[in-house]
Amino acid sequence: MQARKIGVVAATAVAALAARDLMQKRHALLRNFPVVGHARYLLETIGPELRQYIVTSNEEERPFSRDQRSWIYASAKEENNYFGFGTEVDVEHVQGHAYLKQRTFADNLPDTHDPQAPLPSAKVLGGPRGRAKAFRPASVVNISAMSFGSLSGAAITALNKGAALAGTMHNTGEGGLSPHHRGGGDLVLQLGTAYFGCRNEDGSFNLSKLKQVVESAPVKAIEIKLSQGAKPGLGGMLPGAKVTPEIAEIRGIPVGKDCASPSRHTAFSDVDSMLDFVELLATETGLPVGVKSAVGELGFWQELATLMARRDRGVDFVTIDGGEGGTGAAPRMFADSVSLPFRMGFSRVYGTFAELGLTDELTFIGSGKLGLPENAAVAFALGVDMINVAREAMLSIGCIQAQKCHTDRCPTGIATQNPWLARGLDPASKSTRAAVYLRTLRKELMKVSSAVGVAHPSLITPADVEVMNGDYEARTLADLYGYQEGWGELGPQLAKEITALMTAR
Repeated sequence: MQARKIGVVAATAVAALAARDLMQKRHALLRNFPVVGHARYLLETIGPELRQYIVTSNEEERPFSRDQRSWIYASAKEENNYFGFGTEVDVEHVQGHAYLKQRTFADNLPDTHDPQAPLPSAKVLGGPRGRAKAFRPASVVNISAMSFGSLSGAAITALNKGAALAGTMHNTGEGGLSPHHRGGGDLVLQLGTAYFGCRNEDGSFNLSKLKQVVESAPVKAIEIKLSQGAKPGLGGMLPGAKVTPEIAEIRGIPVGKDCASPSRHTAFSDVDSMLDFVELLATETGLPVGVKSAVGELGFWQELATLMARRDRGVDFVTIDGGEGGTGAAPRMFADSVSLPFRMGFSRVYGTFAELGLTDELTFIGSGKLGLPENAAVAFALGVDMINVAREAMLSIGCIQAQKCHTDRCPTGIATQNPWLARGLDPASKSTRAAVYLRTLRKELMKVSSAVGVAHPSLITPADVEVMNGDYEARTLADLYGYQEGWGELGPQLAKEITALMTAR
């Protein structure tokens, strides 16, 4: 009898916990996996102890270490994101670790305690080429390209509303502008090789449809995707089973039929025709237009810079994606071994434009694990003007790095089209977390800029960062990547403008 009572009480308690888990909206994992999902949080709680004796240290996991994920989680939840008792990085012997050099004295600096952490771009996007709708981006941190289809509608909604709350831009990804992108956040419309949402029946580009899409939403810029870091130079196949009526309508493709994305664009075939295409889009829409690419051979960039030096045509921005960038699915060969890592790739592209004196005439955007303050600061020192964050934004809304993005079985409802799993993600609460993370990253960048003695991260120079080679050698970024005098720095007028803008706040 006693055992029966205990069993009844236990069963009642489990049922109550299951009901609570199914009704709550704070944790997507618990909504999708009531009761048993608590085991994950228990293991996470004792994770440091388990790894300390059995598995790995807090700095060894990839693609994001536990310490990196913990910082993002704590930042998104407005919890204490400090770490105690010193660094776990082997600073005395590690190779390749970057250090910023603080200054003892500095001129006027901005208020780093503003909760909104306003951090506008130092450059006016589209300004140098006189675009009709040129503007100064309100945030140097923005959400990178992740398509609806790769991510669930709930995840896209959360990210877009988070972008609106934080005052950042949200890149649509190449999958088209969906209803989930219409939560109030400003948009960068990405055009991939399949021209989803802006295509004819045969897959060719349709300018009229593009203009209709642009006019229907707060699109601030257009990005032509040439390649991405995780799978550069590779097309794709969207299986017919995944082409739901909703995705078909958004992308402009038949329901239930396989849809191939070619590996190259059909609207242009070389740099010269690409610039004609850029100017056509800019003229017809008034928007700034740029390109996104991973970095492989440099001939493309050299020809682009040479043609832009004539000052009659050109892109308004270039987004450089590092080979360490992530995606929902990619062949391991491409993820591991095709295209250069961000720092190497970006420095080569930047140098190509710097040699011709063009760096003040376009905006440089970086992506590829730059959603961490230390990586972002190094990117700004190399000459980046803005950064895009993707996987870090996913972590802020609940991603647990399960690495099941390619299986459609993401346990937190982010990288899946499974309705049951997607329902676990509550866009209202997760949008707040995304916004808090984005603001916190800006705040961290303001703090580190102040430590270096400058008013804005774009004023950090390659000489302000040294990369260690164990405990016996250190080289500045300028020396390491062959930067000449003045490279990686804003021109005097731009530096003066952004300093005045930041200190006036």
